[in-house]
Amino acid sequence: MELLLLIPDGVGVRNFILGSFLRQAVEKGQVYALHVFPENLVTTHSDGLGPKVQWQPLVPYGDKPLSFTLRNALSYAQMYWADTQAMRYNRSLPISGSWRTRTAVHTAQLVGRAAASARGIGMLDRWHCSAVDRMPEVEHYRRLLKEIKPSVLFCSHQRPPIILPPVLAAKSLGIPTATFIFSWDNLTSKGRIAAPFDHYMVWSEHMRRELLRYYPDVSPEKIHIVGTPQFDPYANEKMLWSREEFFSRVGADPSRPLICYSGGDAGTCPEDPEHVGVLLELIRAGRIKENPQILLRPMPVDDGSRYSNVRRNYPELIYLQPTWLHTEPGDWSRVMPLLEDLQFLANLTHYADLNVNLASTMTLDFAIHDKPIVNIAFDVASPPPFGKPLWDYYYRFEHYRPVVELGAARFARSPEELVTHIDAYLENPSLDRDNRRRLVELEVGVPLGQSGQRIVEVLGAITL
Repeated sequence: MELLLLIPDGVGVRNFILGSFLRQAVEKGQVYALHVFPENLVTTHSDGLGPKVQWQPLVPYGDKPLSFTLRNALSYAQMYWADTQAMRYNRSLPISGSWRTRTAVHTAQLVGRAAASARGIGMLDRWHCSAVDRMPEVEHYRRLLKEIKPSVLFCSHQRPPIILPPVLAAKSLGIPTATFIFSWDNLTSKGRIAAPFDHYMVWSEHMRRELLRYYPDVSPEKIHIVGTPQFDPYANEKMLWSREEFFSRVGADPSRPLICYSGGDAGTCPEDPEHVGVLLELIRAGRIKENPQILLRPMPVDDGSRYSNVRRNYPELIYLQPTWLHTEPGDWSRVMPLLEDLQFLANLTHYADLNVNLASTMTLDFAIHDKPIVNIAFDVASPPPFGKPLWDYYYRFEHYRPVVELGAARFARSPEELVTHIDAYLENPSLDRDNRRRLVELEVGVPLGQSGQRIVEVLGAITL
């Protein structure tokens, strides 16, 4: 197998470079990796792989006015046609940028609404691909692919626009293409998949059904259940420190319960600092039993500056910034993880007693470790930032409904309920254990530690 691997963002680095996937892929043949991370990281990520991996940066890709309008029209058409709760929210977001950008997006919105049908989406998709196919970036990749002759193209993330030119080049040369649906919410909350792939890798049967529902043009036999490699490190016990070493590293007291507060990004979770402050104040007041300590881990794309006030007001807060490099500040796709972050997260989810978050993917990380989860479902600001209570907002989104319906987490709709749920879980961590297990079984269709190998096997089968 001669694999062309597209890594358009830091999440792809975490899932397919730092984990086991790449080392398993090179056992099957040559890998050509097109990436977006700085050249100084290539040496780090090449450690031990030698010439079996050839690295080359993805060329910058900028929309022309026509392709920009068509791309956004396609996204809006998908969101109007699928019409999920999350998509309705995304459609309502204000349009920013220059007057030219705003005009183009408003036009795209009108076109997308008019084309919101399976037939209309297909037509827009063909127009968009035709407009991009004439751009020089596609011809650049055609020349490259003719030179390296890969047997399959695999993309680590289905949404970034930068992936479209190499995918179109591959398809024009008859090279099969595949992508990985990288997050549990992407099919129900985001716009259109960025390129027309031949094959799709999904986490589970649940995600497979979603893909068939929202992309009825995809053939069922082209969808492959592979789990997700982001959870594979949790099966590697060699990554674990002792409990004493972990608590020493984070500066925590091993004799007291440890609660991890997992932050979201500033746009979707603007009240995270206030929620952390509420939690710390409840502990200071003695209202939460066992005097737990709080470890705050911001989202990797968050630089953490918005927590400066709560850190100053509550010096007892343990604050640990994820070890991701902000290579181009302000661009979330250029935030790059380091290997030590995978190990730290494996230990954090193993040793923390409880997780608190606001509708975060970290619910799955902690459920995998059978750790109780409390979801914040109350606002601090009045009126609330999103115009409606959090309970009526995030917890209505389709991807998060299974958490609610299965009872895999408890939902704090007030500070008082936050106290009640934390106390109950600290007293009896086995509460809701079966519900957490059912959530993991629904969302993750391949045993932990086997996803990377499963993807390599599927890619090998595609080339036959």
